[in-house]
Amino acid sequence: MKKFLAMLMVAVLTLGVLAACGPQRETGNNGGSAEGEGTTTEGADKPEKLTVWVNDDEKQRAALDEIFAAYTEETGIEVEATGISMLDQVEALALDGPAGNGPDVFFGPHDRLGDIVLRGLADPIDLGEDASLYSETAINAVTVDGETYGVPQVIETYGMFYNKDLVSAEEIETMEGLMTVAKEQTDAGQDKYGFLMEATNFYFIYPFFAGNGGYVFNNDGSGFDAKDIGLANEGAVEGGELVQSWFENGYIPKEINGDIMSGLFTEGKVATVLTGPWNIATYRDALGDKLGTATLPKLENGDVPKSFVGVKAWMLSSYSENPEWAIDLMKFITNYDNAMKYYQAAGEMPALQEALDSEEIANDEIIGAFAEQTQYGEPMPNIPQMQQVWDPMGSALQFIANGDDVGEVLEEAVKTIEDNIAASGAE
Repeated sequence: MKKFLAMLMVAVLTLGVLAACGPQRETGNNGGSAEGEGTTTEGADKPEKLTVWVNDDEKQRAALDEIFAAYTEETGIEVEATGISMLDQVEALALDGPAGNGPDVFFGPHDRLGDIVLRGLADPIDLGEDASLYSETAINAVTVDGETYGVPQVIETYGMFYNKDLVSAEEIETMEGLMTVAKEQTDAGQDKYGFLMEATNFYFIYPFFAGNGGYVFNNDGSGFDAKDIGLANEGAVEGGELVQSWFENGYIPKEINGDIMSGLFTEGKVATVLTGPWNIATYRDALGDKLGTATLPKLENGDVPKSFVGVKAWMLSSYSENPEWAIDLMKFITNYDNAMKYYQAAGEMPALQEALDSEEIANDEIIGAFAEQTQYGEPMPNIPQMQQVWDPMGSALQFIANGDDVGEVLEEAVKTIEDNIAASGAE
């Protein structure tokens, strides 16, 4: 009898502890009413506080403060937010995490993930069926070795801006049409151009390699293979020759950069430019209703070129003592209502597919084209070896602009990338 009473007392105390922890929620994208399977807060002690590192952008911070307040009201958990540049958070976490001063949740670009995982700074996140709520491209971007390491907040890529007084969307729908516009409207002596882009910047040039069969690192679905580089294959050479023709024909000046390009476009001297949505505010202020956007022009093979897609995501610190509730918060931040609230305040496209498909975004005359382009794009490789690609390819594009043999230049660039990877020890 005494043994039975003792067991009964333990059961009562256990129920009391769980009740004291507050309601246990199935985490999900509706702020606690998700139907998908994945990490839940059931059985996890509710913390008094969660700490979050946010990017130190005023508009982003204002939106997040409002979202955090709503989370506190719903759960009773205080959210302590600290603004740190997302580009500095990894190094800060490496120092503060082991000392017990790091956050539960931090924020950053997906292309740093390989390094973050290698250094043991983030733990994988089980999104379960909720993974399907986000753009497939975004989920692929935050996946390393088959495991998800982030809850996507923002997805971005580049596309075409055009001046409606100078060109129509139909005229730049294909590469052939774009080249016609470039030929007819370029008068370098008058600083007038049909088409401009940063054509020696590999980030922007990549679609013309990838659209023809080039690739940075081969990915068969199981992850990137840094030993299989496709930047000098037949498709990459074809893309390089296309880029070289722009310089040879005088369509794009060799000294072009982003500032010069944007300056000429806002002055009404350029029909169309290839760049990203971060220029929307500047271009809209200058051109008003004359501003239009479009996806990248289709190549001769009929495909829309594969642009690099970047994703900004919330990540779970490996030092967090509240992983279940930290994941719950990340899902809350990125649910539909909050994703749209963040988009409206910060102007960054949400990675939640329902939000991307919403009338407000998909039918928006300016942002809609960029949302559509993300469906054609591919995530920038998120492995550490990617850092060894930028400089050699930037130099290669300079040589291509100067008329050097494209095949030889790209083969030399790939050899340099391979040597740099070997020297870095990141094979």
